[in-house]
Amino acid sequence: MADSLRHLLEQRAEETPERTYLLDPDSQQELSFAGIKDRAVALSALLVRHGLGPGDRVALLMPNGLEAASLFLAVMAAGCVVSPLSLLAQPQQLAYMLDHSDCRLVFVAPEHLKPLRQALALVSGAVTFVVIEEDWLETSATNWALPAPGKDDYALLMYTSGTTGRPKGVRLSHGNLLAGASFVSQAHALGPDDRVLAVLPLYHINAQVVTVLAPLVHGGSLVMPQRFSAGRFWSLAEDYGCSWLNLVPTIIAYLLEGSGPTTPPSAIRFCRSASAPLAPAHHRAFEERFGIDIIETMGLTETAAPVFTNPLEPSLRKIGSPGQAFGNEARVVEPSSGEILQAGLSGEIQIRGANVMRGYHKDPEETAKAITADGWLRTGDLGYQDRDGFFFITGRLKELIIKGGENIAPREIDEVLLDHPAVLEAAAFAVADEFFGQEIEAAVVLKPQQTISEAELRTFCELTLGRFKTPRAIRFLTELPKGPSGKVQRLKL
Repeated sequence: MADSLRHLLEQRAEETPERTYLLDPDSQQELSFAGIKDRAVALSALLVRHGLGPGDRVALLMPNGLEAASLFLAVMAAGCVVSPLSLLAQPQQLAYMLDHSDCRLVFVAPEHLKPLRQALALVSGAVTFVVIEEDWLETSATNWALPAPGKDDYALLMYTSGTTGRPKGVRLSHGNLLAGASFVSQAHALGPDDRVLAVLPLYHINAQVVTVLAPLVHGGSLVMPQRFSAGRFWSLAEDYGCSWLNLVPTIIAYLLEGSGPTTPPSAIRFCRSASAPLAPAHHRAFEERFGIDIIETMGLTETAAPVFTNPLEPSLRKIGSPGQAFGNEARVVEPSSGEILQAGLSGEIQIRGANVMRGYHKDPEETAKAITADGWLRTGDLGYQDRDGFFFITGRLKELIIKGGENIAPREIDEVLLDHPAVLEAAAFAVADEFFGQEIEAAVVLKPQQTISEAELRTFCELTLGRFKTPRAIRFLTELPKGPSGKVQRLKL
């Protein structure tokens, strides 16, 4: 395997230079493997002209598409560290990330220039920016202007969504990213003829590793529109001959509510779901309606995306589980004592492997809390492993509801609410209570043209959950607060 993203780019450009790697349906442009490598070489010269050297941080504030994806790769291959910023972040949040990362240069799309200028006014250090416009990059350079990065050099600085307090900067090396991308390619048996429809935002680890880096590893290709659109989703998959889909549960829910094709694109072999637990009701409904198998998986920013995956063979998959460990090791431990738990017992899930981050940027204390002396990452996820090696996620340590001393996993309540035909999205959460310590409430988003009362929903829950676990109140919202991957942020509720 290549030891850095530069090495991998050079391999692809040498072996299959004219083969298409990236297609942008909005600009009607495409890039070959040779083209993406040439852009990276040219970018290295531009970085040097701006006074940057190996390991300097470069931020991206751009929507999906050819420019964003090629810059994401090129910055790392050139020898600098890339830090994609959320397009949903407010100027104060942007300023914090630019300051904390010691960013030197920002590549920005014209439509995001205003919030960037507002953020830069709050930044203490000197940060310059380049606006990405037509013919912005001079591509005549033929030699790399910076030294080649190595396996252990940092390549990506990703800020977590930060449900509480300041977001943490996750530091991932070239080796971490190549390991994560390789696990995706191997787990799904992907090859040069495979093409993925990439609709997740490029400021999230799922999009970065699963849809940009994995195709580079297996020599495949990706189609990257600027944003997800339910109305054009299936036509893009058909028109560009995509063989697999990479989605999150939120998108799956909205596709189920859309018109959809009467016959799904024949070339699609499977749909991959990650970034948040997929409700079994939505899993079954998607497969039944569209005739496309879903492979549920799980990943983290701190593990360069993949952690668990269900098998390729449909008969071996388990609905409701993100699957088995693939590439890395996994175990379940008792959170307070660290005792390794047997199959069926619930505790904190821990991960160890080549994809696990080196640590949090400028935060040795949090790094020490997160990674044990022998390399196990404390994920903060609660769950258990069955006798077949499949993991089941029941919640987050920080999101666990403790009512009258009983631990209640919010997901158990979510899934009951999602079973109701009127409910599109649901999230249970804890609220303070004088008698029980914590009580259960829930927020739901109803499907279009659907109506139901709170009392009716509570009665529906009681039939399955019983009175103790039924939310004492259910709030009706137009949308749930989510991070960039579509994962519901319960603590904000």
